[in-house]
Amino acid sequence: MTKQVIHSNDAPAAVGPYSQAIAAGSGKTVYLSGQIGLEPGTGELVSENFEGQVRQSFANLKAVIEAAGGTLDSIVRLNLYLTDLSKFAGANAIMADIIPEPFPARSTIGVASLPKGAQFEVDAIIVV
Repeated sequence: MTKQVIHSNDAPAAVGPYSQAIAAGSGKTVYLSGQIGLEPGTGELVSENFEGQVRQSFANLKAVIEAAGGTLDSIVRLNLYLTDLSKFAGANAIMADIIPEPFPARSTIGVASLPKGAQFEVDAIIVV
């Protein structure tokens, strides 16, 4: 699958590790459900620590992507959900460390709460 970065100078530049838009080549589009920082074996949050939850959420997302026949590079769209938007920079840094460039299109949304008291959730759309 090839991804083409779409960029317009007439819109604000990305302020983090994401692209304004991504055009993906033909293939199968897979819509992934949200993942929070649960340990697969126990179904419990990996930690009360925000960074630990973010990393586990992305690990869970990666496992589902691989089950669909993709890789992290297959992501064309991400949504991040944070219960505390003051931790936005931390989530950005972790995402930039995990997700390969070109970064997918992305939204970050502040939410009042998440299942099981999680602080972070991520969902994605991939093309494989």
